[in-house]
Amino acid sequence: MPAALEKMMQFGVPKRIVSFVLPTGYSFNLDGTTLYLAMASIFVAQAAGVELNLWQQITMMLTLMLTSKGVAAVPRASLVILSGTLISFGLPLEGVAVILGVDEIMDMARTSVNLVGNCLASAVMARWEGELEC
Repeated sequence: MPAALEKMMQFGVPKRIVSFVLPTGYSFNLDGTTLYLAMASIFVAQAAGVELNLWQQITMMLTLMLTSKGVAAVPRASLVILSGTLISFGLPLEGVAVILGVDEIMDMARTSVNLVGNCLASAVMARWEGELEC
């Protein structure tokens, strides 16, 4: 996070904005984690041959948007959330074992998407406040 703070200030985002938005984003704006959990849940459903209608998929996405908050600081917490989601939607829990093999690599991707999303949010807020000229 310190490197991202520094780079965003070099980009032109004022320190007062970036020092508020980035930490807040790491707590609440976990878009990479939410997308990963949604894709993993759909993958497990497809691998198990379970058909999910549109309403179930939307409900799953909304559930994951709420349950993924605060996951960034806890290693492997996404697997716990994924397990709960699979059970809640009647999907086989064995899908977690399949995903476990690639979870460490996917963790790096989730972190990258979260970082880009939080930096983008800082730039958008600075632009909205009229303090970023691009």
